[in-house]
Amino acid sequence: MMYIPEAFRGEDRSALMAFMRAQSFATLVSVADRGMLWATHLPLLTIERGDSLVLLGHVARANGHWKAFGAGESLAIFTGPHAYVSPSLYESVESVPTWNYVAVHAYGVPRVLAANPADEIERLLEAMMETYEPAYRRQWDGLPADFRRRMLRGIVGFEMRVTRVEGKRKLSQNRSRTDQERVAQALLGSPDPSAQAVGRLMQANLRPDNAGGR
Repeated sequence: MMYIPEAFRGEDRSALMAFMRAQSFATLVSVADRGMLWATHLPLLTIERGDSLVLLGHVARANGHWKAFGAGESLAIFTGPHAYVSPSLYESVESVPTWNYVAVHAYGVPRVLAANPADEIERLLEAMMETYEPAYRRQWDGLPADFRRRMLRGIVGFEMRVTRVEGKRKLSQNRSRTDQERVAQALLGSPDPSAQAVGRLMQANLRPDNAGGR
């Protein structure tokens, strides 16, 4: 569970999905036997099936993480831009340093996809190619069949139906508007692209049609 003060809570489903798709390189965390934690960094596709959200991905077969799938709940962590916020930017001198960021946590139980290359795993790869590099599909189709079979045997595909999702947008919404404007301007002027991105998010939060910073 993620600690989310009410001012930073994000619950809009479409916004959460858009963020997960834009920041699709996630961290998947699972608990294996004897309480050992597995964490794998990987791209995840976010799709809708009726009213449900489903995450699709694959890991190397040599990565023992997949053996924990199905045993219990896993957590997929999607993170976006982040930036240090200096207390010197606030009106009150009685302030402390902090960090602004955006993150989404999605929970569910992963299920291993069928290993038959003509079945679920191949459809997964087609979806990933279409998402990340559609032009590669032609190259993949032109590869020798034996090579493709070896590649498919070397991965384990999975899907995870999301049972709950948490969104956090920590963008100084708990501060005065003056403080928020000062922080946003400082971050926009930073040479760090991540800080600039946070500044743009903060500016968007300050628009009249986005009142409340949610």
